[in-house]
Amino acid sequence: MPLPKIATPSYELDLPSSGQTIKYRPFLVKEEKLLVIALESEDTKQITNAIKAVIRACILTKGVKVEALPTFDIEYLFLNIRGKSVGEDIDVKLICPDDNKTEVEVSINLDDIQVKKPDDHTNEIKLDDTLMMQMKYPSLNEFIKTNFDPTDVNKNPMEQSFDLIGSCIDKIYTEDDVWAAGDCTKKEITEFLDSMNSTQFKKIEKFFDSMPKLTHTVKVLNPNTKVESDVVLEGLASFFA
Repeated sequence: MPLPKIATPSYELDLPSSGQTIKYRPFLVKEEKLLVIALESEDTKQITNAIKAVIRACILTKGVKVEALPTFDIEYLFLNIRGKSVGEDIDVKLICPDDNKTEVEVSINLDDIQVKKPDDHTNEIKLDDTLMMQMKYPSLNEFIKTNFDPTDVNKNPMEQSFDLIGSCIDKIYTEDDVWAAGDCTKKEITEFLDSMNSTQFKKIEKFFDSMPKLTHTVKVLNPNTKVESDVVLEGLASFFA
Protein backbone atom coordinates (compact mmCIF):
# COMPACT_ATOMS: atom_id res chain seq x y z
CA MET A 1 0.00 0.00 0.00
CA PRO A 2 1.62 3.31 -1.06
CA LEU A 3 2.19 6.04 1.51
CA PRO A 4 -0.19 9.02 1.42
CA LYS A 5 0.77 12.19 -0.44
CA ILE A 6 1.49 15.25 1.69
CA ALA A 7 -0.48 18.30 0.53
CA THR A 8 1.66 21.38 -0.20
CA PRO A 9 0.07 24.85 0.12
CA SER A 10 0.52 27.45 -2.60
CA TYR A 11 0.81 31.24 -2.42
CA GLU A 12 0.88 34.20 -4.79
CA LEU A 13 3.02 37.34 -5.14
CA ASP A 14 3.56 40.06 -7.73
CA LEU A 15 7.00 40.34 -9.32
CA PRO A 16 8.47 43.79 -8.54
CA SER A 17 9.85 44.29 -12.07
CA SER A 18 6.70 43.56 -14.07
CA GLY A 19 3.78 43.20 -11.66
CA GLN A 20 3.18 39.67 -12.99
CA THR A 21 1.38 37.46 -10.46
CA ILE A 22 3.38 34.32 -9.67
CA LYS A 23 2.08 31.25 -7.86
CA TYR A 24 4.64 29.42 -5.72
CA ARG A 25 5.02 26.81 -2.99
CA PRO A 26 7.33 26.50 0.03
CA PHE A 27 10.56 24.58 -0.51
CA LEU A 28 10.63 20.93 0.54
CA VAL A 29 13.17 19.07 2.68
CA LYS A 30 15.06 17.88 -0.43
CA GLU A 31 15.46 21.50 -1.57
CA GLU A 32 16.43 22.66 1.90
CA LYS A 33 19.23 20.03 1.83
CA LEU A 34 20.48 21.53 -1.44
CA LEU A 35 20.59 24.99 0.13
CA VAL A 36 22.36 23.79 3.29
CA ILE A 37 25.05 21.97 1.27
CA ALA A 38 25.60 25.08 -0.88
CA LEU A 39 25.78 27.40 2.14
CA GLU A 40 28.27 25.10 3.87
CA SER A 41 30.49 25.23 0.77
CA GLU A 42 30.78 29.04 1.20
CA ASP A 43 31.12 29.17 -2.59
CA THR A 44 29.16 32.16 -3.93
CA LYS A 45 28.50 30.63 -7.33
CA GLN A 46 27.28 27.34 -5.80
CA ILE A 47 25.01 29.24 -3.39
CA THR A 48 23.59 31.36 -6.22
CA ASN A 49 22.95 28.31 -8.40
CA ALA A 50 21.27 26.51 -5.48
CA ILE A 51 18.97 29.49 -4.91
CA LYS A 52 18.12 29.51 -8.61
CA ALA A 53 17.38 25.76 -8.59
CA VAL A 54 15.12 26.07 -5.54
CA ILE A 55 13.20 28.99 -7.06
CA ARG A 56 12.75 27.09 -10.33
CA ALA A 57 11.34 24.09 -8.43
CA CYS A 58 9.03 26.19 -6.24
CA ILE A 59 7.45 28.37 -8.95
CA LEU A 60 4.15 26.79 -9.99
CA THR A 61 3.25 29.32 -12.70
CA LYS A 62 4.14 27.97 -16.15
CA GLY A 63 6.43 29.83 -18.52
CA VAL A 64 8.50 31.79 -15.97
CA LYS A 65 12.14 31.89 -17.08
CA VAL A 66 14.08 32.13 -13.82
CA GLU A 67 17.39 32.76 -15.63
CA ALA A 68 15.97 35.88 -17.30
CA LEU A 69 14.49 37.45 -14.15
CA PRO A 70 16.23 40.54 -12.75
CA THR A 71 18.35 39.91 -9.68
CA PHE A 72 15.97 41.83 -7.41
CA ASP A 73 13.03 39.65 -8.57
CA ILE A 74 15.09 36.56 -7.71
CA GLU A 75 15.91 37.94 -4.24
CA TYR A 76 12.28 38.89 -3.55
CA LEU A 77 11.01 35.50 -4.70
CA PHE A 78 13.53 33.60 -2.60
CA LEU A 79 12.80 35.70 0.48
CA ASN A 80 9.08 34.94 0.19
CA ILE A 81 9.62 31.24 -0.51
CA ARG A 82 11.94 31.04 2.49
CA GLY A 83 9.37 32.85 4.67
CA LYS A 84 6.58 30.41 3.79
CA SER A 85 8.95 27.46 4.25
CA VAL A 86 10.72 27.98 7.59
CA GLY A 87 9.10 31.01 9.20
CA GLU A 88 8.52 34.66 8.43
CA ASP A 89 10.71 36.03 11.23
CA ILE A 90 14.50 35.98 10.92
CA ASP A 91 17.15 37.00 13.43
CA VAL A 92 19.98 39.10 12.01
CA LYS A 93 23.16 40.12 13.81
CA LEU A 94 24.07 43.77 13.20
CA ILE A 95 26.89 46.07 14.23
CA CYS A 96 25.74 49.26 15.96
CA PRO A 97 26.82 52.16 13.73
CA ASP A 98 27.43 54.60 16.60
CA ASP A 99 30.52 52.70 17.80
CA ASN A 100 31.07 50.24 14.90
CA LYS A 101 31.83 47.35 17.26
CA THR A 102 28.84 46.38 19.42
CA GLU A 103 26.90 43.47 17.92
CA VAL A 104 23.17 43.15 18.53
CA GLU A 105 20.57 40.67 17.30
CA VAL A 106 17.42 42.04 15.64
CA SER A 107 14.28 40.14 14.63
CA ILE A 108 12.84 41.08 11.23
CA ASN A 109 9.50 40.06 9.74
CA LEU A 110 10.02 39.09 6.10
CA ASP A 111 6.67 40.66 5.16
CA ASP A 112 8.18 44.06 5.99
CA ILE A 113 10.99 43.68 3.43
CA GLN A 114 10.14 45.12 0.03
CA VAL A 115 11.85 45.96 -3.25
CA LYS A 116 12.13 49.74 -3.38
CA LYS A 117 12.47 51.75 -6.57
CA PRO A 118 13.59 55.41 -6.44
CA ASP A 119 11.08 57.85 -7.93
CA ASP A 120 13.62 59.20 -10.43
CA HIS A 121 14.69 55.77 -11.69
CA THR A 122 14.18 55.14 -15.40
CA ASN A 123 15.45 52.67 -17.98
CA GLU A 124 15.19 55.25 -20.77
CA ILE A 125 18.44 57.20 -21.17
CA LYS A 126 18.59 60.36 -23.27
CA LEU A 127 22.10 60.57 -24.74
CA ASP A 128 21.52 63.77 -26.74
CA ASP A 129 18.67 65.65 -28.44
CA THR A 130 18.00 62.82 -30.90
CA LEU A 131 19.60 59.64 -29.55
CA MET A 132 18.02 57.47 -26.83
CA MET A 133 18.94 54.19 -25.21
CA GLN A 134 16.65 51.69 -23.49
CA MET A 135 18.19 49.54 -20.75
CA LYS A 136 17.12 46.22 -19.27
CA TYR A 137 17.91 44.86 -15.81
CA PRO A 138 20.75 42.38 -15.38
CA SER A 139 19.48 38.83 -15.04
CA LEU A 140 20.90 36.40 -12.51
CA ASN A 141 22.74 34.62 -15.31
CA GLU A 142 24.42 37.86 -16.39
CA PHE A 143 25.32 38.62 -12.78
CA ILE A 144 26.95 35.18 -12.38
CA LYS A 145 28.80 35.43 -15.70
CA THR A 146 30.16 38.88 -14.90
CA ASN A 147 31.24 38.03 -11.35
CA PHE A 148 32.06 34.32 -11.30
CA ASP A 149 32.87 33.15 -14.84
CA PRO A 150 36.33 31.49 -14.65
CA THR A 151 37.04 32.63 -18.22
CA ASP A 152 36.84 36.22 -16.99
CA VAL A 153 39.61 35.94 -14.37
CA ASN A 154 42.04 37.94 -16.50
CA LYS A 155 39.62 40.80 -17.02
CA ASN A 156 40.02 43.97 -15.01
CA PRO A 157 37.01 45.53 -13.20
CA MET A 158 36.54 48.10 -15.98
CA GLU A 159 36.23 45.36 -18.61
CA GLN A 160 33.78 43.44 -16.42
CA SER A 161 31.76 46.62 -15.88
CA PHE A 162 31.60 47.26 -19.63
CA ASP A 163 30.51 43.65 -20.23
CA LEU A 164 27.65 44.03 -17.75
CA ILE A 165 26.57 47.39 -19.21
CA GLY A 166 26.71 45.98 -22.72
CA SER A 167 24.55 43.00 -21.74
CA CYS A 168 21.94 45.36 -20.27
CA ILE A 169 21.46 47.54 -23.36
CA ASP A 170 18.13 46.60 -24.91
CA LYS A 171 18.09 49.00 -27.85
CA ILE A 172 19.46 52.30 -29.15
CA TYR A 173 17.03 54.47 -31.09
CA THR A 174 16.07 57.79 -32.64
CA GLU A 175 12.68 58.93 -33.92
CA ASP A 176 13.39 57.22 -37.23
CA ASP A 177 15.70 54.26 -36.49
CA VAL A 178 16.09 51.46 -33.97
CA TRP A 179 19.21 49.37 -33.34
CA ALA A 180 18.47 46.26 -31.27
CA ALA A 181 21.47 45.41 -29.08
CA GLY A 182 20.93 41.73 -29.82
CA ASP A 183 21.71 42.39 -33.48
CA CYS A 184 25.00 44.15 -32.67
CA THR A 185 28.38 42.54 -32.02
CA LYS A 186 30.13 42.91 -28.68
CA LYS A 187 32.81 44.99 -30.42
CA GLU A 188 30.18 47.39 -31.82
CA ILE A 189 28.59 47.84 -28.38
CA THR A 190 31.99 48.46 -26.74
CA GLU A 191 32.94 51.03 -29.39
CA PHE A 192 29.57 52.74 -28.91
CA LEU A 193 30.15 53.00 -25.14
CA ASP A 194 33.73 54.19 -25.69
CA SER A 195 32.46 57.03 -27.89
CA MET A 196 30.33 58.53 -25.09
CA ASN A 197 31.34 61.60 -23.15
CA SER A 198 31.52 61.59 -19.36
CA THR A 199 28.05 63.11 -18.87
CA GLN A 200 26.41 60.48 -21.06
CA PHE A 201 28.19 57.62 -19.33
CA LYS A 202 27.17 58.96 -15.90
CA LYS A 203 23.52 58.58 -16.97
CA ILE A 204 24.16 54.86 -17.51
CA GLU A 205 25.85 54.61 -14.11
CA LYS A 206 22.80 56.29 -12.55
CA PHE A 207 20.58 53.57 -14.06
CA PHE A 208 22.58 50.89 -12.22
CA ASP A 209 22.99 52.90 -9.00
CA SER A 210 19.25 53.59 -8.74
CA MET A 211 18.05 50.12 -9.75
CA PRO A 212 15.31 48.62 -7.54
CA LYS A 213 16.77 46.98 -4.43
CA LEU A 214 15.57 44.61 -1.76
CA THR A 215 15.80 46.91 1.23
CA HIS A 216 14.61 47.43 4.79
CA THR A 217 15.50 49.91 7.53
CA VAL A 218 15.72 48.64 11.11
CA LYS A 219 16.30 50.49 14.35
CA VAL A 220 19.04 49.12 16.60
CA LEU A 221 19.68 50.11 20.21
CA ASN A 222 23.25 49.92 21.43
CA PRO A 223 23.05 48.32 24.91
CA ASN A 224 26.33 49.95 25.93
CA THR A 225 25.83 53.54 24.75
CA LYS A 226 21.98 53.55 24.74
CA VAL A 227 22.13 55.20 21.30
CA GLU A 228 19.42 54.21 18.82
CA SER A 229 20.43 54.15 15.15
CA ASP A 230 18.92 53.28 11.78
CA VAL A 231 20.58 50.47 9.82
CA VAL A 232 19.68 49.98 6.16
CA LEU A 233 19.83 46.38 4.90
CA GLU A 234 20.12 45.89 1.14
CA GLY A 235 20.28 42.72 -0.93
CA LEU A 236 19.48 39.15 -0.01
CA ALA A 237 22.79 38.48 1.78
CA SER A 238 22.07 41.23 4.33
CA PHE A 239 19.02 39.38 5.64
CA PHE A 240 20.91 36.15 6.26
CA ALA A 241 24.07 37.66 7.76
